[in-house]
Amino acid sequence: MAKKPAKAAPSAADDSDFILHSLQEAFEAKKRYAASEAEMLEFYRQMLLIRRFEEKAGQLYGLGLIGGFCHLYIGQEAVAIGLQSALDNDRDSVITGYRDHGHMLAYGIDPRVIMAELTGRESGISRGKGGSMHMFSTEHKFYGGHGIVGAQVALGGGLALAHQYNADGGLCLAYFGDGAANQGQVYETFNMAALWKLPIVFVIENNGYAMGTAVKRGSAETEFYRRGTAFRIPGMKVNGMDVLEVRAAAEVACAHARSGKGPVLMECNTYRYRGHSMSDPAKYRSREEVQEQRDHHDPIEGLKKTLIEAGKTEDELKAIDKAIRAEVAQAADFAETSPEPEASELYTDVLVEEY
Repeated sequence: MAKKPAKAAPSAADDSDFILHSLQEAFEAKKRYAASEAEMLEFYRQMLLIRRFEEKAGQLYGLGLIGGFCHLYIGQEAVAIGLQSALDNDRDSVITGYRDHGHMLAYGIDPRVIMAELTGRESGISRGKGGSMHMFSTEHKFYGGHGIVGAQVALGGGLALAHQYNADGGLCLAYFGDGAANQGQVYETFNMAALWKLPIVFVIENNGYAMGTAVKRGSAETEFYRRGTAFRIPGMKVNGMDVLEVRAAAEVACAHARSGKGPVLMECNTYRYRGHSMSDPAKYRSREEVQEQRDHHDPIEGLKKTLIEAGKTEDELKAIDKAIRAEVAQAADFAETSPEPEASELYTDVLVEEY
């Protein structure tokens, strides 16, 4: 039998499909992370913490204890937990937009100081000055919390450049949404990151709506993972409602970025149950649509089912939920009883003078 000729390597002119799918194939081979029972329980606990924390934040907002805007992460928990559980917290950096509480909790940061920040208290992680949208912690290599749509992506490119320059082995995880994906600075950053092979994983949290505008009404290309192809950035399409699938994708993406091969663009398809912010009644979608997501795609219920199949009981999982509720209640009490910043704090952390 005649030997088949070797498949020619794709040329620079016709290799767009190769670029796009080079990591997707590696991810498809793993598909779901083979988590131990202990890891699954920890993922479950962390996602529940985000869910219960955000529910409490919504209550405090309704009571007038949280001012300004407040964007809840309810429904999207699997994205932050799946991705950030794969990071090296001693080296890697994270930056995100204004829906940031969940990302900070995924870092393992004390929920008391996050809740205190939401309520503008001195004991908050940004000393009460950042609030819901602008939390920040250099200690944890968490660089915000940004209110300007898409601004964090360019800053994330800078963080990745710093990792490369310092040769510290770290990478930057830069989150943004489907709405921010249409901002021009995003593509300027894609170009620079690809040109310099920066260690960065761009993560689009596609929750279906840019504020109140459905993806199909605001984006000509609705398959966001394809958007890096023009810059030779491989894309990954991930079910963002499955924490084990997100974790598997994170391992592939992080290994690529750390190896000096440059950036990755990951699209995590997810869903937010609440409005864009607490002031959004979300009348642009039906109750049936939201309920369908809750009933059939909820990330916490999905992992709960896997844990029960692995031998855990309803009572064991209820005990975790009870402990989480108590932890969140303590965080709320801590925030409500913490003092507000002194008036003199208006003049601190405003200017840095270098000599």
